[in-house]
Amino acid sequence: MAALRSTIARLLGRNGTAPAAVPPLVGFVVHGAGGVHPASAHVRVTGRMSALAAEGLARTVQVDPVRWADGSDTAHLDAILVQRDAFPLASLDAAFARARSEGTRIVAEVDDDFFTPEARARLARAEYDPDRLAAVGRLVRSADAVVVATERLRDVLAAEGVDAVVVPNGVQPGLWPSRPAEPATSGDRRVLYMGSATHDADLDLLRPVFEDFTTDDGRRVRLEVVGVTGDDDAWFDRLPIPEGATHYPAFVAFLAGQADRWSAGVAPLTAERFNDAKSDLKFLEVTMLGLPFVGSARPSYAGADAVGGLLVGDDPGAWRAALSTAIREGPDRNRRAREHVLAERVVAAGRPNAGELAWRRALGVG
Repeated sequence: MAALRSTIARLLGRNGTAPAAVPPLVGFVVHGAGGVHPASAHVRVTGRMSALAAEGLARTVQVDPVRWADGSDTAHLDAILVQRDAFPLASLDAAFARARSEGTRIVAEVDDDFFTPEARARLARAEYDPDRLAAVGRLVRSADAVVVATERLRDVLAAEGVDAVVVPNGVQPGLWPSRPAEPATSGDRRVLYMGSATHDADLDLLRPVFEDFTTDDGRRVRLEVVGVTGDDDAWFDRLPIPEGATHYPAFVAFLAGQADRWSAGVAPLTAERFNDAKSDLKFLEVTMLGLPFVGSARPSYAGADAVGGLLVGDDPGAWRAALSTAIREGPDRNRRAREHVLAERVVAAGRPNAGELAWRRALGVG
């Protein structure tokens, strides 16, 4: 009898309760490895996975898609999240077959328009070959759940017959400065623009804005560009990204170290369907750098003007007026925007907002 009691005690634990259930194993497939990933993976996936694991809601692991699809990786996953085109097209059929046989939930994560003809043409010009675009389409049409970054992108997918859950972008506060920027009180005013290879046309919107632009006190206002491929031009200045700072946390650290050189951050967008489906990530990033935000009055930034941002159309005069206001009222506008972001748009353990809870439900955890 004593032996039986001892066995029962070991099974139930010393306090007489059943052992805690093992959290589900959630895999994720993103580009990059060893913690070095594209910015979208850090913002949309890896930060959230870290928060999920820190709360003990899941065990998380990056998965090699080819090895998981062909069975070389034998781990049983309760769910697997795949971002964009990170799962090669040639391996997707095998992956879906394995998921069906093992009861693994496949979740597609998409933060750009990969579906409308004009968007596909733009992406093809920038970097995406046909197989990469096809992989995204195959994934979202067969996944158990689809997560997108914006309402407009959900509408795009609905037109394709795909239901999706909207999970807005969030920021990881520990990556960012904790104070407003303090630009120099003399010399040129600099304005930050960040962009990728798909944003050349957006940058061109600002050319007439910055031609011979000066503040009321006679200081020149210069646009300073970080990123964006293509030729340099005399109408803007370029701030090179140091070697090794393309990894997102290192890139953010680089920006944070330069924040006091800028008086505002801008995010122009041309009137295209591709842009309308984009997220407000630039608003979040500019705000967390401690800068006032000025952006195009497009769907991506709807509502930013209610929390300290400034939104304008394509008129150069309107842009100049908005930038002058941002420079003049920078600290107050940034404070309002930052309070909003920290209250509503944070990715961190123990701070699940509505977006993060929706993301967890899509994964089937939490």
